[in-house]
Amino acid sequence: MQQLHCRFRALNTVSFGSAGAANTIRGALGWNLRRIAGETAYSRLFQPPKGDHGPSGLVDWPRPFVLRASHLDETRVPAGQGFQFDLHLFETGAMASQAIDWLRSALAHMPWAMMENIEVSKLSVDLGATPPPLSRIRVDFITPTELKAGGALVEQPDFSPLFARARDRVATLRALYGGGPVEADFTALGESARHVVMESCNLNQVERTRRSSRTGQKHGIGGFTGQAIYSGNLAEFWPWLQAAQWTGVGRQTVWGKGHIKIWTMS
Repeated sequence: MQQLHCRFRALNTVSFGSAGAANTIRGALGWNLRRIAGETAYSRLFQPPKGDHGPSGLVDWPRPFVLRASHLDETRVPAGQGFQFDLHLFETGAMASQAIDWLRSALAHMPWAMMENIEVSKLSVDLGATPPPLSRIRVDFITPTELKAGGALVEQPDFSPLFARARDRVATLRALYGGGPVEADFTALGESARHVVMESCNLNQVERTRRSSRTGQKHGIGGFTGQAIYSGNLAEFWPWLQAAQWTGVGRQTVWGKGHIKIWTMS
């Protein structure tokens, strides 16, 4: 994974509306990517392949990036003032270098801000690592999050569906854009996750919509925010949850949803 820390200065007053800053930035980035870097760049980053040639017959591939800009949500940046956000890119090797070049070109032509600098850092998480014993953690749901279990949205983030969605997303991104399929016993991990208890949760439901510039239709991009505390034998899940901090978890992560932070607790 690569983290692009992007610094800008507003040319005019920039308003990041109720749909979230990541939605605004993603729209401008996609427009510039197609216009400046071309269709190949746009297709790779914004319209990845479809078909039954993904992991386990996956039809809709996840985009190989997420934006981290929730600190800008519903803010106004005056002309001349600086602001920043992060982009996490999941491409690796030569494709990562190419994608970073495309992104630099597109970001350099944002209509409402001047790019000052982009710092690129490599990120890695060893999914096979064996952490020390761990019995209690807190998960903060920083941006609206939606999790599914059995084909339906869950009302609260019990550990089993939370881990299942984190595991599936991390494994899929690695298989498509990283080092290939993960060697892990997913069935055994899923069974162990069912024994982890959610001690408490404190959640807020966020209602949020976005309008598609392509179709004009409105789409819901809300979900819950807040925190939950879990207890049990958690060591084997820790590397996966660490990776999920960078990838996001659940639905519509490309719009900034599903940003989590994890903390150990005594």
